[in-house]
Amino acid sequence: MTTHQYWGNVEQDWAGFSAEITFSHLFFSEQNITIFLGEEFDEDGEEIEEAPTENQLNAFAETYQSFITNFEKHLREMQIKAFERYQKLYAHYYENPEKSGEPALNIDNIEKHNEYIKEIMFLRILEDDNIKLSIRYQIDTEHGLEFRFENGQIVAIGGIAET
Repeated sequence: MTTHQYWGNVEQDWAGFSAEITFSHLFFSEQNITIFLGEEFDEDGEEIEEAPTENQLNAFAETYQSFITNFEKHLREMQIKAFERYQKLYAHYYENPEKSGEPALNIDNIEKHNEYIKEIMFLRILEDDNIKLSIRYQIDTEHGLEFRFENGQIVAIGGIAET
């Protein structure tokens, strides 16, 4: 375990090293979301067992502080991108009872779609001003939904571990 001035206790957790502080926002149903610091696996697919350095933790803190300062903007962008992804990949199935065998979900705007993206699984702060935010996507719980931010911009959206 390492102690950091911003992150508090940093210790190995179920998916890498996590911070003592957590993330929460009123939009999301779950509160106190785990913040992971750095990658879970190295380039060989092995679990990382060495805690982030002081310099890495300082850089992660800067990245995270910038992220939360601008979170309302990021949230709106995530809502828009998630709805666009729904329209592109899922709507043809879930809005067609003949294909799905179920009544149409009638998700025809961002606000209706927002109900399906309210459960964050975790937030991961990475090197080079990158953040991954993973959501348990109620439309596709098998793959989930993940956003990757770089320098405060969404640069990728996909299933979990695809960004």
